[in-house]
Amino acid sequence: MGSTPQAIRVDPYRAFNFLITLVDSGAGSAPPQKSQASGGFSECSGLDMSLEIEEYKEGGNNGLILRFPTRVKWSNLRLKRGVATSDELWLWHFGFASGQVVRRDGVVTLQDEQQKPVKSWSFTRGLPVKWTGPSLNASQNQVAIEELEIAHEGLKLL
Repeated sequence: MGSTPQAIRVDPYRAFNFLITLVDSGAGSAPPQKSQASGGFSECSGLDMSLEIEEYKEGGNNGLILRFPTRVKWSNLRLKRGVATSDELWLWHFGFASGQVVRRDGVVTLQDEQQKPVKSWSFTRGLPVKWTGPSLNASQNQVAIEELEIAHEGLKLL
């Protein structure tokens, strides 16, 4: 008798196993640096894009609206992590107030159970548009979380 082919089971990857790397892109008024921030984030959101549409109502045809694509719009990335001794995210954001414009490129990498990369998205020319410090409450027992929101000029699937 012939053997029947075995179905290959492909489970979705777990969303908690990811790594984030930020490197100076060298675009801006400050000289490029080799500094880098990696990993240690508890949440990353904003890996999305949408297509803006322009609607055209053709005269004489009231039952139809034509739709034309115009441009791609990228959402801001939002990174969250527990507050630790590193002030790097704060200093990057605060540097813009003092005229030290340093854009950063970055990679968000999803990993499998063996910590091997399975999907990566890169973004270019990131700007820190919002930093949010931890909510402090003496009646709760939660980890202090800081959040950084990054505007960028596009995502690529690597």
